[in-house]
Amino acid sequence: MSISGSPLRQQNLRNREEADLDITPFMNLMIVLVPVLLLSMVFTRITVIDLQLPASASGEQADLRKEQVEVVVRGDRLAVNFPAGMLLREVGKTAAGEPNYAELTLVLQELKRHLQAKQADRKNINMLVSDDTDYSQIIATMDAVRSYQAVVVTDVVDAELFPDIAFGDAPAATTSRAKRS
Repeated sequence: MSISGSPLRQQNLRNREEADLDITPFMNLMIVLVPVLLLSMVFTRITVIDLQLPASASGEQADLRKEQVEVVVRGDRLAVNFPAGMLLREVGKTAAGEPNYAELTLVLQELKRHLQAKQADRKNINMLVSDDTDYSQIIATMDAVRSYQAVVVTDVVDAELFPDIAFGDAPAATTSRAKRS
């Protein structure tokens, strides 16, 4: 009796054949899932800015303080002081009621050119901030103070103004402004 032709042998041969695995539905899922997950990712950008405290008013540092550039940031206005404590220019508001950061940048560019003409290339500035100032206004002022966009040949580059920013408290508002209004 021969085993090769028996039905038992044919059944064993069928069981030994490898089954084809259909991975098409899984591949379709991956093709859809990967782009969806990538698009739903939240990309964050963290920027760190080094800040210093303003110089104290001791002996030799008092002379430096006299030549210090200051930007006074209040909730309703901006002012540029040079030398320290002496109002150089007060910056107006835009039509929307926001501080005019473009005008602030222009005033600081003019001051920077004036300082460079005197061979005093300054990179530091004091920002004196009042208590009623919004965080977004502080950040926007810092951006306007640090650099501006300039055209060099055919490229737009960020030109440096005063990148070294020191923070302090704004002096108390004077009453002479209230009398003029």
